[in-house]
Amino acid sequence: MDKIDISTSISNIKLSSCIMNASGALCSTEIELLNLLKSSSGAIITKSCTNILRKGNLEPRYFEWKLGSINSMGLPNLGIDFYLYFLENIEFKKPFFLSISGLSTEENLLLVEKSNAFSNIDALELNFSCPNINTNKKILGYNFNEISNLLEKIFEFNKKPVGIKLPPYFNDDHFNKISNILNKFPISFVTCINSIPNGIFIDINKESTVIRPNNGFGGIGGKIIKPFALSNVNKFYSLLRKDISIIGCGGITSGKDIFEHILCGATAVQVGTQFIKEGIKIFDRLKNELVSFIKNKDYSSINNFKGNLKKVK
Repeated sequence: MDKIDISTSISNIKLSSCIMNASGALCSTEIELLNLLKSSSGAIITKSCTNILRKGNLEPRYFEWKLGSINSMGLPNLGIDFYLYFLENIEFKKPFFLSISGLSTEENLLLVEKSNAFSNIDALELNFSCPNINTNKKILGYNFNEISNLLEKIFEFNKKPVGIKLPPYFNDDHFNKISNILNKFPISFVTCINSIPNGIFIDINKESTVIRPNNGFGGIGGKIIKPFALSNVNKFYSLLRKDISIIGCGGITSGKDIFEHILCGATAVQVGTQFIKEGIKIFDRLKNELVSFIKNKDYSSINNFKGNLKKVK
């Protein structure tokens, strides 16, 4: 098994494993980040941060069931300064990605500017896909003109590798529009997908919703969304420049799921709902399962099958 290579690279950033956490999953506090740094994940990413601390939405705001999860967290985080200065006091060798999610163009620019002053941040993931902020604005990932204008301003000064976390897309027009925009800028990677917005889950015994914010509506994640995640990964693999890596996210519970994401074109994967369910030990389990699955397929590296999804004729 030691001969199976599951390492990868994103914008010349070397990851010992293609498996990492998803932003929002047990990556907000000092203890959670330290646990991730000690884990076998290939890299870590923080909770999407704003300029100042946010408490987020009222609880209960997260619920799991067998096939998935629903959440309306509302971007609870400790503020960007906590994440920036957390890194100054520890030694680590693992790639560190900072997720940011400003509530306005001005805040996003400020967050990127602050981040550029810290050399120990390897890359930025701009969260353009948060569905649970409780504002009247639609998800940024569906506002194509605003994305284009924001990226133009960011790349006037940004010096770090930048990736974009995208919401799920469902039609070719949207895939083409966002791809045309991203291909114009020096984007290093995209992460797809975030949770599917505006779902609802019912507690049949109580005959009620299960989360409090937004009248029970929230983002759906977990095993149930894997087909949508895979379709987005594969679409973007065909539409984006080949130097833009794709991080697959959505529905990963096993090594087989990771294999499918990579087969669709992913360079790496992020794990959210299942990480929350299992805790830090999940990275060892998924790593072992992926290595076994690849070995059984008679491959020696993830590069042997990346993007090689066959289509029925």
